[in-house]
Amino acid sequence: MFTLYTAPTPNGWKVSIALEELELDYDVVPINLLGGEQQTDEYVRLNPNGKIPTLVDHERDDLVIFESGAILLYLAEKTGRLMPSEPAARSEVVQWLMFQMGNLGPMMGQANVFFRYFPEKIPAAIERYHREGRRLMEVLDRRLEGREFLCGEYSIADIANWSWAHTYKWSGIDVSGLENLKRWRKTLRERPAVEKGRSVPIRLTEESVDATAFSKAARSVLS
Repeated sequence: MFTLYTAPTPNGWKVSIALEELELDYDVVPINLLGGEQQTDEYVRLNPNGKIPTLVDHERDDLVIFESGAILLYLAEKTGRLMPSEPAARSEVVQWLMFQMGNLGPMMGQANVFFRYFPEKIPAAIERYHREGRRLMEVLDRRLEGREFLCGEYSIADIANWSWAHTYKWSGIDVSGLENLKRWRKTLRERPAVEKGRSVPIRLTEESVDATAFSKAARSVLS
């Protein structure tokens, strides 16, 4: 049994999708990011970085794991699923997981800040992160040429990258002409566990996002 502290963001979706794919039992504790619940003393005792998600494994003396990539690795290694055991194949999955952690996520996150949330538009910053976001989408598209999934079999690398890549519209990133990426996005979106996992803790749509509130939150963080 697990407890997942999460919010409706790509990093949160990564873990809830993996839990659903692995058919593991878990309780959800929603974290109100705009309300600052991730910075409370109680939560920071679990996650020193004050971010989501955080996972608690009650089967292992309430072991706490934070950082979404670390959580995905933990779940894959605990269950022996969503990641191959053969060293070369395992390394490949880890590499593409790190691609998302170190590249796709941070760059799209910055695109979100400057394109959506920053109180004043800075065209040079928007263009920089849109250009880099497009480049990273092209990397994924090339990788998916002739492949159904990023590393042969469906893995945590797909879950991690999809959770960010499928939000390209919100980031304002152009993905036109990237047919391999389009096919892969559709393949994952149609998986029942992906559909269920990305509705945790709530189903978030562009229409449900309060852009004004996000702008205020971004201003407080960036000032």
